[in-house]
Amino acid sequence: MKIVVIDDDPTGSQTVHSCPLLLRWDVEALRRGLQHPSPLLFVLANTRALAPGAAACRNREIVTALALAMATEGIQEEELLLVSRGDSTLRGHGVLEPQVLSEAWEARFGAVDATLHVPAFFEGGRTTVHGVHLLDGEPVHTTPFARDRLFGYSTSDLAEWLEEKSGGQIEAASVQRLSLERLQPSRLAGLVSWLEALQGNESVVVDASEPEQLRVLGAAIRSLQGRKRFLFRSAASLINGLLDSGPSPLGPQPLDARGLVELRQCDPDGKPLPGLVVVGSHVPMADQQLKSLLANESCLGIELPVSRISRVLDGGSPDLLLPDLETEWRLKLEHVLEKGLTPVLFTSRGELSFGSGPAALERRLHFGLELSKLMARLVAGVAPRLGYLISKGGITTGTVLSEGLGLEAVQLEGQLSPGLSMVRAMETAAETTEQFRALPVITFPGNLGTEHSLKAVWQLFAGEA
Repeated sequence: MKIVVIDDDPTGSQTVHSCPLLLRWDVEALRRGLQHPSPLLFVLANTRALAPGAAACRNREIVTALALAMATEGIQEEELLLVSRGDSTLRGHGVLEPQVLSEAWEARFGAVDATLHVPAFFEGGRTTVHGVHLLDGEPVHTTPFARDRLFGYSTSDLAEWLEEKSGGQIEAASVQRLSLERLQPSRLAGLVSWLEALQGNESVVVDASEPEQLRVLGAAIRSLQGRKRFLFRSAASLINGLLDSGPSPLGPQPLDARGLVELRQCDPDGKPLPGLVVVGSHVPMADQQLKSLLANESCLGIELPVSRISRVLDGGSPDLLLPDLETEWRLKLEHVLEKGLTPVLFTSRGELSFGSGPAALERRLHFGLELSKLMARLVAGVAPRLGYLISKGGITTGTVLSEGLGLEAVQLEGQLSPGLSMVRAMETAAETTEQFRALPVITFPGNLGTEHSLKAVWQLFAGEA
Protein backbone atom coordinates (compact mmCIF):
# COMPACT_ATOMS: atom_id res chain seq x y z
CA MET A 1 0.00 0.00 0.00
CA LYS A 2 1.24 3.47 -0.89
CA ILE A 3 0.56 6.40 1.45
CA VAL A 4 0.37 9.66 -0.53
CA VAL A 5 0.73 12.77 1.63
CA ILE A 6 -0.28 16.17 0.25
CA ASP A 7 1.77 18.45 2.49
CA ASP A 8 0.95 22.12 2.99
CA ASP A 9 4.66 22.89 3.59
CA PRO A 10 7.91 20.86 3.47
CA THR A 11 8.02 19.88 7.16
CA GLY A 12 5.41 17.13 7.36
CA SER A 13 7.93 14.39 6.64
CA GLN A 14 9.65 15.14 9.95
CA THR A 15 9.12 11.67 11.45
CA VAL A 16 10.14 9.45 8.51
CA HIS A 17 13.00 8.93 6.04
CA SER A 18 14.11 7.47 2.70
CA CYS A 19 11.16 8.64 0.61
CA PRO A 20 10.60 11.12 -2.23
CA LEU A 21 9.21 14.61 -1.69
CA LEU A 22 7.79 15.99 -4.93
CA LEU A 23 7.92 19.71 -5.61
CA ARG A 24 5.87 19.29 -8.80
CA TRP A 25 2.62 17.40 -9.27
CA ASP A 26 2.26 16.86 -13.01
CA VAL A 27 1.35 13.34 -14.08
CA GLU A 28 4.92 12.31 -14.97
CA ALA A 29 6.32 13.56 -11.66
CA LEU A 30 3.62 11.67 -9.77
CA ARG A 31 4.27 8.53 -11.82
CA ARG A 32 7.94 8.63 -10.84
CA GLY A 33 6.91 9.09 -7.22
CA LEU A 34 4.51 6.16 -7.33
CA GLN A 35 7.23 3.98 -8.86
CA HIS A 36 9.62 4.71 -5.97
CA PRO A 37 10.06 1.66 -3.69
CA SER A 38 9.20 3.62 -0.54
CA PRO A 39 5.68 3.08 0.82
CA LEU A 40 5.53 6.86 1.26
CA LEU A 41 5.14 9.66 -1.28
CA PHE A 42 4.98 13.32 -0.25
CA VAL A 43 3.68 16.05 -2.53
CA LEU A 44 4.90 19.44 -1.26
CA ALA A 45 1.97 21.62 -2.26
CA ASN A 46 3.05 24.61 -0.09
CA THR A 47 -0.61 25.59 0.19
CA ARG A 48 -0.18 27.31 3.55
CA ALA A 49 1.35 30.15 1.54
CA LEU A 50 -1.79 30.49 -0.61
CA ALA A 51 -5.16 32.18 -0.25
CA PRO A 52 -8.13 29.80 0.21
CA GLY A 53 -9.21 29.80 -3.45
CA ALA A 54 -5.70 29.10 -4.72
CA ALA A 55 -5.16 26.39 -2.09
CA ALA A 56 -8.39 24.68 -3.13
CA CYS A 57 -7.43 24.85 -6.80
CA ARG A 58 -4.01 23.33 -6.11
CA ASN A 59 -5.49 20.40 -4.20
CA ARG A 60 -7.88 19.70 -7.08
CA GLU A 61 -4.98 19.82 -9.55
CA ILE A 62 -3.05 17.30 -7.51
CA VAL A 63 -5.96 14.86 -7.25
CA THR A 64 -6.65 15.11 -10.99
CA ALA A 65 -3.01 14.37 -11.85
CA LEU A 66 -2.75 11.66 -9.18
CA ALA A 67 -5.77 9.81 -10.54
CA LEU A 68 -4.25 9.84 -14.04
CA ALA A 69 -0.88 8.70 -12.70
CA MET A 70 -2.52 5.87 -10.76
CA ALA A 71 -4.41 4.72 -13.84
CA THR A 72 -1.26 4.75 -15.96
CA GLU A 73 0.68 2.80 -13.33
CA GLY A 74 -2.16 0.32 -12.82
CA ILE A 75 -2.64 1.27 -9.17
CA GLN A 76 -6.11 0.65 -7.77
CA GLU A 77 -7.70 3.13 -5.39
CA GLU A 78 -7.79 0.60 -2.55
CA GLU A 79 -4.00 0.31 -2.81
CA LEU A 80 -3.54 3.93 -1.74
CA LEU A 81 -4.23 6.04 1.34
CA LEU A 82 -4.53 9.82 0.95
CA VAL A 83 -3.39 12.13 3.76
CA SER A 84 -3.66 15.91 3.89
CA ARG A 85 -0.79 16.91 6.17
CA GLY A 86 -1.15 20.14 8.14
CA ASP A 87 0.36 21.98 11.05
CA SER A 88 0.26 20.37 14.50
CA THR A 89 -0.52 23.78 15.99
CA LEU A 90 -3.65 24.02 13.79
CA ARG A 91 -2.49 26.77 11.42
CA GLY A 92 -3.30 26.48 7.74
CA HIS A 93 -6.36 25.55 5.68
CA GLY A 94 -7.23 22.71 8.05
CA VAL A 95 -10.90 22.43 7.07
CA LEU A 96 -10.83 23.65 3.47
CA GLU A 97 -8.14 21.28 2.19
CA PRO A 98 -9.62 17.97 3.37
CA GLN A 99 -13.05 19.13 2.23
CA VAL A 100 -11.78 19.87 -1.29
CA LEU A 101 -9.83 16.61 -1.39
CA SER A 102 -12.84 14.58 -0.32
CA GLU A 103 -15.00 16.15 -3.04
CA ALA A 104 -12.35 15.58 -5.71
CA TRP A 105 -11.63 12.01 -4.53
CA GLU A 106 -15.32 11.14 -4.33
CA ALA A 107 -15.91 12.37 -7.89
CA ARG A 108 -13.40 9.80 -9.14
CA PHE A 109 -13.56 6.87 -6.77
CA GLY A 110 -16.82 6.99 -4.83
CA ALA A 111 -18.23 8.21 -1.54
CA VAL A 112 -15.84 9.04 1.32
CA ASP A 113 -17.03 7.55 4.61
CA ALA A 114 -15.15 9.82 7.01
CA THR A 115 -12.40 12.41 7.34
CA LEU A 116 -10.23 11.79 10.40
CA HIS A 117 -8.54 14.81 12.02
CA VAL A 118 -5.35 13.71 13.81
CA PRO A 119 -3.15 16.75 14.71
CA ALA A 120 -0.98 14.89 17.26
CA PHE A 121 2.78 15.30 16.82
CA PHE A 122 4.51 13.57 19.71
CA GLU A 123 8.06 14.74 18.90
CA GLY A 124 6.86 18.34 19.25
CA GLY A 125 4.79 17.78 22.40
CA ARG A 126 1.42 17.96 20.61
CA THR A 127 -1.23 15.56 21.92
CA THR A 128 -5.03 15.34 21.86
CA VAL A 129 -6.96 14.21 24.96
CA HIS A 130 -10.77 14.18 25.33
CA GLY A 131 -11.00 16.00 22.01
CA VAL A 132 -8.82 18.89 23.23
CA HIS A 133 -5.54 19.59 21.44
CA LEU A 134 -2.57 20.32 23.69
CA LEU A 135 0.96 21.68 23.36
CA ASP A 136 3.19 20.42 26.17
CA GLY A 137 0.03 19.78 28.16
CA GLU A 138 -1.49 23.24 27.68
CA PRO A 139 -4.52 23.93 25.45
CA VAL A 140 -3.09 25.04 22.12
CA HIS A 141 -5.43 28.05 21.86
CA THR A 142 -3.54 29.60 24.81
CA THR A 143 -0.25 29.57 22.87
CA PRO A 144 1.10 32.22 20.44
CA PHE A 145 0.23 29.95 17.51
CA ALA A 146 -3.49 30.57 18.07
CA ARG A 147 -2.87 34.30 17.57
CA ASP A 148 -1.51 33.79 14.07
CA ARG A 149 -2.77 36.70 11.96
CA LEU A 150 -3.66 34.44 9.05
CA PHE A 151 -4.89 31.27 10.71
CA GLY A 152 -5.75 32.19 14.31
CA TYR A 153 -8.47 30.45 16.35
CA SER A 154 -10.18 30.68 19.74
CA THR A 155 -10.62 27.11 20.96
CA SER A 156 -8.59 23.94 21.54
CA ASP A 157 -11.65 21.68 21.46
CA LEU A 158 -11.26 20.19 18.00
CA ALA A 159 -14.98 19.73 17.38
CA GLU A 160 -15.55 23.40 18.21
CA TRP A 161 -12.47 24.30 16.16
CA LEU A 162 -13.96 22.51 13.14
CA GLU A 163 -17.18 24.47 13.56
CA GLU A 164 -15.28 27.74 13.92
CA LYS A 165 -12.98 27.22 10.95
CA SER A 166 -15.78 25.91 8.71
CA GLY A 167 -17.97 28.92 9.41
CA GLY A 168 -20.59 26.65 10.94
CA GLN A 169 -20.78 24.18 8.04
CA ILE A 170 -19.48 21.47 10.37
CA GLU A 171 -21.48 21.57 13.60
CA ALA A 172 -19.52 20.63 16.70
CA ALA A 173 -22.37 18.41 17.86
CA SER A 174 -22.10 16.32 14.67
CA VAL A 175 -18.38 15.58 15.06
CA GLN A 176 -17.49 12.03 16.12
CA ARG A 177 -14.82 11.62 18.81
CA LEU A 178 -12.43 8.67 18.74
CA SER A 179 -11.25 8.34 22.33
CA LEU A 180 -8.05 6.96 23.83
CA GLU A 181 -10.06 4.12 25.35
CA ARG A 182 -11.00 2.81 21.89
CA LEU A 183 -7.38 3.00 20.68
CA GLN A 184 -6.07 0.12 22.80
CA PRO A 185 -4.60 -3.04 21.22
CA SER A 186 -7.04 -5.20 23.18
CA ARG A 187 -9.98 -3.30 21.66
CA LEU A 188 -8.94 -3.50 18.00
CA ALA A 189 -11.99 -5.52 16.93
CA GLY A 190 -14.33 -2.97 18.52
CA LEU A 191 -12.44 -0.12 16.85
CA VAL A 192 -12.80 -1.79 13.45
CA SER A 193 -16.56 -2.10 13.99
CA TRP A 194 -16.79 1.53 15.11
CA LEU A 195 -14.94 2.76 12.02
CA GLU A 196 -16.95 0.47 9.75
CA ALA A 197 -20.18 2.17 10.87
CA LEU A 198 -19.00 5.62 9.68
CA GLN A 199 -20.54 6.94 6.47
CA GLY A 200 -21.41 10.14 4.63
CA ASN A 201 -17.97 11.72 5.15
CA GLU A 202 -18.40 12.19 8.86
CA SER A 203 -15.85 14.38 10.64
CA VAL A 204 -13.91 12.45 13.28
CA VAL A 205 -11.60 13.92 15.94
CA VAL A 206 -8.93 11.42 17.04
CA ASP A 207 -7.36 11.45 20.49
CA ALA A 208 -3.69 10.48 20.69
CA SER A 209 -1.16 10.77 23.50
CA GLU A 210 1.38 8.12 22.49
CA PRO A 211 2.50 6.34 19.29
CA GLU A 212 0.93 2.97 20.13
CA GLN A 213 -2.55 4.46 19.83
CA LEU A 214 -1.91 5.56 16.26
CA ARG A 215 -0.46 2.16 15.39
CA VAL A 216 -3.72 0.61 16.58
CA LEU A 217 -5.65 3.11 14.45
CA GLY A 218 -3.40 2.26 11.49
CA ALA A 219 -4.07 -1.46 11.92
CA ALA A 220 -7.81 -0.85 11.97
CA ILE A 221 -7.65 1.35 8.85
CA ARG A 222 -5.63 -1.28 7.00
CA SER A 223 -8.10 -4.02 7.88
CA LEU A 224 -10.90 -1.97 6.30
CA GLN A 225 -8.99 -1.01 3.16
CA GLY A 226 -11.12 -1.74 0.12
CA ARG A 227 -14.32 -1.82 2.20
CA LYS A 228 -14.30 1.72 3.62
CA ARG A 229 -12.91 4.94 2.22
CA PHE A 230 -11.21 7.32 4.66
CA LEU A 231 -9.31 10.57 4.23
CA PHE A 232 -7.05 12.14 6.82
CA ARG A 233 -6.04 15.62 7.92
CA SER A 234 -3.12 15.06 10.23
CA ALA A 235 0.22 16.16 11.55
CA ALA A 236 3.28 13.97 11.12
CA SER A 237 2.77 11.27 13.78
CA LEU A 238 -0.21 9.59 12.09
CA ILE A 239 2.00 8.73 9.12
CA ASN A 240 4.18 6.58 11.38
CA GLY A 241 1.09 4.89 12.79
CA LEU A 242 -0.12 4.01 9.30
CA LEU A 243 3.33 2.73 8.31
CA ASP A 244 4.27 0.81 11.44
CA SER A 245 0.96 -1.06 11.53
CA GLY A 246 1.72 -2.63 8.16
CA PRO A 247 3.76 -5.69 7.14
CA SER A 248 6.91 -3.61 6.49
CA PRO A 249 7.51 -1.00 9.22
CA LEU A 250 9.80 1.86 8.31
CA GLY A 251 12.72 0.79 10.49
CA PRO A 252 15.83 2.85 11.34
CA GLN A 253 17.11 5.46 8.92
CA PRO A 254 20.30 4.56 6.98
CA LEU A 255 22.35 7.47 8.35
CA ASP A 256 22.35 8.68 11.94
CA ALA A 257 22.81 12.36 12.83
CA ARG A 258 26.60 12.15 12.50
CA GLY A 259 26.29 10.52 9.08
CA LEU A 260 23.89 13.24 7.93
CA VAL A 261 26.27 15.98 9.06
CA GLU A 262 29.05 14.33 7.06
CA LEU A 263 27.02 15.00 3.90
CA ARG A 264 28.24 18.60 4.12
CA GLN A 265 29.86 19.44 0.78
CA CYS A 266 33.57 20.16 0.32
CA ASP A 267 35.65 21.99 -2.28
CA PRO A 268 37.94 20.07 -4.70
CA ASP A 269 40.71 20.10 -2.06
CA GLY A 270 38.47 18.45 0.51
CA LYS A 271 37.92 21.58 2.59
CA PRO A 272 34.35 21.89 3.95
CA LEU A 273 32.36 24.58 2.19
CA PRO A 274 30.60 27.23 4.30
CA GLY A 275 26.92 27.19 5.16
CA LEU A 276 23.99 29.56 5.03
CA VAL A 277 21.13 29.95 7.51
CA VAL A 278 17.81 31.39 6.30
CA VAL A 279 15.07 32.45 8.72
CA GLY A 280 11.69 33.39 7.31
CA SER A 281 9.40 32.20 10.13
CA HIS A 282 7.90 34.88 12.38
CA VAL A 283 6.58 32.84 15.29
CA PRO A 284 8.05 33.86 18.69
CA MET A 285 10.14 30.68 18.90
CA ALA A 286 11.87 31.60 15.63
CA ASP A 287 12.65 35.07 17.00
CA GLN A 288 14.28 33.55 20.08
CA GLN A 289 16.28 31.05 18.05
CA LEU A 290 17.50 33.76 15.68
CA LYS A 291 18.67 35.90 18.60
CA SER A 292 20.54 32.95 20.10
CA LEU A 293 22.24 32.13 16.79
CA LEU A 294 23.31 35.72 16.07
CA ALA A 295 24.98 35.94 19.49
CA ASN A 296 27.72 33.70 18.07
CA GLU A 297 30.55 35.76 16.60
CA SER A 298 31.00 33.28 13.75
CA CYS A 299 27.54 34.19 12.40
CA LEU A 300 26.72 37.50 10.75
CA GLY A 301 23.15 38.58 10.15
CA ILE A 302 21.85 40.12 6.94
CA GLU A 303 18.43 41.61 7.53
CA LEU A 304 15.83 42.04 4.81
CA PRO A 305 13.74 45.10 5.84
CA VAL A 306 10.16 43.97 5.34
CA SER A 307 8.63 47.47 5.36
CA ARG A 308 11.04 48.69 2.70
CA ILE A 309 10.40 45.66 0.51
CA SER A 310 6.66 46.20 0.86
CA ARG A 311 6.99 49.83 -0.27
CA VAL A 312 9.03 48.77 -3.29
CA LEU A 313 6.52 46.07 -4.28
CA ASP A 314 3.61 48.50 -3.89
CA GLY A 315 5.40 51.28 -5.76
CA GLY A 316 5.31 52.05 -9.43
CA SER A 317 8.56 50.38 -10.52
CA PRO A 318 9.29 47.22 -8.53
CA ASP A 319 10.84 45.58 -11.61
CA LEU A 320 13.46 48.34 -11.65
CA LEU A 321 14.09 48.88 -7.94
CA LEU A 322 13.96 45.36 -6.53
CA PRO A 323 16.81 43.90 -8.67
CA ASP A 324 19.14 46.62 -7.37
CA LEU A 325 18.27 45.74 -3.78
CA GLU A 326 18.72 42.05 -4.50
CA THR A 327 22.18 42.70 -5.93
CA GLU A 328 23.09 44.64 -2.81
CA TRP A 329 21.97 41.85 -0.49
CA ARG A 330 23.59 39.11 -2.59
CA LEU A 331 26.92 40.96 -2.46
CA LYS A 332 26.59 41.14 1.31
CA LEU A 333 26.05 37.38 1.41
CA GLU A 334 29.12 36.80 -0.75
CA HIS A 335 31.20 39.13 1.42
CA VAL A 336 30.29 37.26 4.60
CA LEU A 337 31.13 33.93 2.96
CA GLU A 338 34.50 35.30 1.81
CA LYS A 339 35.28 36.31 5.40
CA GLY A 340 34.81 32.71 6.49
CA LEU A 341 31.70 33.47 8.52
CA THR A 342 28.19 32.00 8.30
CA PRO A 343 25.68 34.46 6.83
CA VAL A 344 22.25 34.43 8.46
CA LEU A 345 19.66 35.82 6.05
CA PHE A 346 16.51 36.85 7.88
CA THR A 347 13.46 39.02 7.45
CA SER A 348 13.02 41.85 9.94
CA ARG A 349 11.06 40.71 12.95
CA GLY A 350 7.42 41.59 13.49
CA GLU A 351 4.68 41.53 10.87
CA LEU A 352 3.18 44.21 8.68
CA SER A 353 -0.44 45.18 9.20
CA PHE A 354 -2.68 44.53 6.22
CA GLY A 355 -5.98 45.18 7.95
CA SER A 356 -8.76 42.60 8.23
CA GLY A 357 -11.14 40.78 5.94
CA PRO A 358 -10.70 38.52 2.88
CA ALA A 359 -8.98 41.19 0.78
CA ALA A 360 -6.43 41.84 3.52
CA LEU A 361 -5.80 38.10 3.80
CA GLU A 362 -5.11 37.93 0.06
CA ARG A 363 -2.67 40.87 0.29
CA ARG A 364 -0.86 39.40 3.29
CA LEU A 365 -0.44 36.00 1.65
CA HIS A 366 0.65 37.55 -1.64
CA PHE A 367 3.28 39.66 0.08
CA GLY A 368 4.50 36.68 2.11
CA LEU A 369 4.93 34.63 -1.04
CA GLU A 370 6.77 37.44 -2.83
CA LEU A 371 9.07 37.80 0.17
CA SER A 372 9.78 34.06 0.13
CA LYS A 373 10.57 34.23 -3.58
CA LEU A 374 13.02 37.07 -2.93
CA MET A 375 14.81 35.02 -0.28
CA ALA A 376 14.82 32.02 -2.63
CA ARG A 377 16.51 34.05 -5.38
CA LEU A 378 19.17 35.25 -2.95
CA VAL A 379 19.85 31.69 -1.81
CA ALA A 380 20.14 30.52 -5.42
CA GLY A 381 22.70 33.24 -6.11
CA VAL A 382 25.17 31.82 -3.59
CA ALA A 383 24.10 28.15 -3.50
CA PRO A 384 27.03 26.90 -5.66
CA ARG A 385 29.40 28.11 -2.92
CA LEU A 386 27.60 26.37 -0.05
CA GLY A 387 28.32 23.17 1.83
CA TYR A 388 24.92 23.11 3.54
CA LEU A 389 21.76 25.18 3.94
CA ILE A 390 19.59 25.50 7.06
CA SER A 391 16.17 26.93 6.23
CA LYS A 392 13.84 27.97 9.05
CA GLY A 393 10.12 28.20 8.22
CA GLY A 394 8.01 25.90 6.07
CA ILE A 395 6.80 28.37 3.44
CA THR A 396 10.27 29.85 3.05
CA THR A 397 11.81 26.39 2.71
CA GLY A 398 9.29 25.23 0.14
CA THR A 399 9.91 28.29 -2.01
CA VAL A 400 13.69 27.96 -1.71
CA LEU A 401 13.60 24.33 -2.85
CA SER A 402 11.18 24.74 -5.74
CA GLU A 403 11.80 28.25 -7.05
CA GLY A 404 15.26 29.10 -5.74
CA LEU A 405 17.07 25.84 -6.42
CA GLY A 406 14.62 24.84 -9.15
CA LEU A 407 14.23 21.28 -7.89
CA GLU A 408 11.49 18.91 -9.04
CA ALA A 409 11.88 16.46 -6.16
CA VAL A 410 14.05 15.84 -3.13
CA GLN A 411 15.01 12.70 -1.26
CA LEU A 412 14.33 12.71 2.47
CA GLU A 413 17.61 11.49 3.94
CA GLY A 414 16.36 11.38 7.53
CA GLN A 415 16.10 13.28 10.80
CA LEU A 416 18.98 15.10 12.49
CA SER A 417 16.94 15.14 15.68
CA PRO A 418 13.24 14.49 16.36
CA GLY A 419 11.21 16.49 13.84
CA LEU A 420 14.17 18.02 12.00
CA SER A 421 14.67 16.72 8.46
CA MET A 422 17.46 16.78 5.91
CA VAL A 423 16.74 16.57 2.17
CA ARG A 424 18.84 16.51 -0.98
CA ALA A 425 17.94 16.75 -4.65
CA MET A 426 16.74 13.59 -6.38
CA GLU A 427 17.65 12.43 -9.83
CA THR A 428 14.71 13.22 -12.10
CA ALA A 429 13.89 12.95 -15.78
CA ALA A 430 14.57 16.66 -16.17
CA GLU A 431 18.12 17.03 -14.90
CA THR A 432 18.62 19.21 -11.84
CA THR A 433 21.45 21.70 -12.10
CA GLU A 434 24.49 19.67 -11.10
CA GLN A 435 25.77 22.26 -8.62
CA PHE A 436 22.66 21.88 -6.46
CA ARG A 437 22.38 18.11 -6.63
CA ALA A 438 24.30 17.13 -3.48
CA LEU A 439 23.59 20.21 -1.34
CA PRO A 440 22.10 19.09 2.00
CA VAL A 441 19.15 21.24 3.07
CA ILE A 442 17.94 21.13 6.67
CA THR A 443 14.22 21.92 6.73
CA PHE A 444 13.60 23.54 10.12
CA PRO A 445 9.92 24.08 11.06
CA GLY A 446 9.07 27.47 12.48
CA ASN A 447 7.34 25.98 15.51
CA LEU A 448 9.97 23.38 16.46
CA GLY A 449 12.59 23.36 19.17
CA THR A 450 13.79 25.44 22.09
CA GLU A 451 15.57 28.78 22.27
CA HIS A 452 18.95 27.32 21.32
CA SER A 453 17.89 24.58 18.85
CA LEU A 454 18.77 26.52 15.70
CA LYS A 455 22.20 27.40 17.08
CA ALA A 456 22.77 23.76 18.06
CA VAL A 457 22.06 22.55 14.51
CA TRP A 458 24.35 25.19 13.03
CA GLN A 459 27.09 24.16 15.49
CA LEU A 460 26.84 20.56 14.28
CA PHE A 461 27.53 21.58 10.68
CA ALA A 462 30.03 24.31 11.51
CA GLY A 463 32.10 21.90 13.59
CA GLU A 464 31.53 23.82 16.82
CA ALA A 465 29.38 21.24 18.60
